[in-house]
Amino acid sequence: MKVGIPKEIVPGERRVAGVTKTVERLKKLGFEVLVESGAGQFANVSDAAYAAAGATVVPGPKELYGQADLILKVLAPVARPDLGVHEVDLMREGACLISFIWPAQNKELLERLAKRKVSAIAMDAIPRISRAQKSDALSSMANIAGYRAVLEAAAAFGSLFPPQMTAAGRSDAARVLVIGAGVAGLAAIATANNMGARVQAFDVRPQVREQVQSLGAEFLEVELEESGEGVGGYAKEMSKEFIDAEMALFRRLATQVDIIITTALIPGKRSPILITADMVRSMKPGSVVVDLAAEQGGNCELTEPGKSIVTHGVTIIGDTDLVSRLPTHASHLYGNNQVHLLEDMVRSGSFKIDLEDEVVRTALVTHEGNITWPPPKFAGPPTPAAPVKTAQSVADSKNVPAAPKKSLSGWIGLGLVVVLAGLLATSAPPSLLQHLTVFVLACFVGWQVIWNVTPALHTPLMSVTNAISGIILIGGMLQVRAEFSLPTILGAIAVVLASINVAGGFLVTQRMLRMFRK
Repeated sequence: MKVGIPKEIVPGERRVAGVTKTVERLKKLGFEVLVESGAGQFANVSDAAYAAAGATVVPGPKELYGQADLILKVLAPVARPDLGVHEVDLMREGACLISFIWPAQNKELLERLAKRKVSAIAMDAIPRISRAQKSDALSSMANIAGYRAVLEAAAAFGSLFPPQMTAAGRSDAARVLVIGAGVAGLAAIATANNMGARVQAFDVRPQVREQVQSLGAEFLEVELEESGEGVGGYAKEMSKEFIDAEMALFRRLATQVDIIITTALIPGKRSPILITADMVRSMKPGSVVVDLAAEQGGNCELTEPGKSIVTHGVTIIGDTDLVSRLPTHASHLYGNNQVHLLEDMVRSGSFKIDLEDEVVRTALVTHEGNITWPPPKFAGPPTPAAPVKTAQSVADSKNVPAAPKKSLSGWIGLGLVVVLAGLLATSAPPSLLQHLTVFVLACFVGWQVIWNVTPALHTPLMSVTNAISGIILIGGMLQVRAEFSLPTILGAIAVVLASINVAGGFLVTQRMLRMFRK
């Protein structure tokens, strides 16, 4: 099966659907890869690099679309004025397409794809479930957008982010407000905090408080309690009372902060207006607003999608190509997302569109000449039905005598334990009693210590406790003797198992510590 990676022609789009590592992984899956000449020039991937990775470089779009059974793109197909034809019409009838499509806004494109009998999978429609995280291109791109938003804000801002103390005087840290703590928002928070700014963040979902605080930002809340948790990790529309409360908060903060980064999106709808014109007018001269929701209308009332403007002394960045300004990294991540999806689709040994697969079916927007979007809702695990009470069962339950609080067998068992403990105390050597006492106390203290550890520290706890298995390792080594006996065998087994645990403990510790290195 031939996979085609064409050159993106939309102005300002610098990404490509696959880099050299993408090609190598596709080849391992059994695909023959075709790449249009010049497809990776903005992502710093030359035609020679593609050829060295095993791809066949074709001279133009007609040659690529005419041969490929599966097209991997970044943006949805568009009309080609240079060729006088639409990219969909260049595809082979019955071919497959994987790209961003935005089906809710591109009904005409869906009809064109269906007419061509193209099976189209929208990367923007990948469900946000655990199994599909590796294919979630929206999250990958949002992470880059959040990072780039801070860089753009820093470039437009007339001061430094970190506080400065010099012989010439001191300056305060820049104050950054991030609205929306999704993937893009969290990336913006982390980047701004790493650059030394004082960061505050707001989100309608109180569940993200710990994530925000773990990145070093202050989590803001309104007094009105209402959860904004929506479907698939997105926020939902809030009540009028809550919106009024958050708008009052933003209005107050607008006069204090230097930079506002907005990321609020509602799937299938226009972005909510969170920063009004009067808030912009109240901001300090030289302040910056970066609107990451500009493509869906914008969170700032004065945003002009695709443009950066200065109004009332405030720079409003509404550019929609922030991700494409980091084309090398963005192309690498996007290619990984598509390869992960294809790996799931070729599990049987050949490429297959499995309509029973929740990930594939949810993202499939056209198939075999039909528009298949919106997808059907996949039911979760069935809730067990409550037992039906009949008149007879109710009567039987009334006749059943109440169970005694403590059964006879329980008292007998307790008595046997007491007797055995007494015999042990009278006949066992003192050293055994000492060891037994230490063992019982160790079990009790260990249980209490582990039980009270906060979940955030479970990974460090496991890494340390695994390393402590060295105690078992030493004990096993002491039992190993020259003669072949049961203690020697058990000691050798203990040494092997404890060594695995110790090595694993240090490996986990090393990975954990690497997360905190810059």
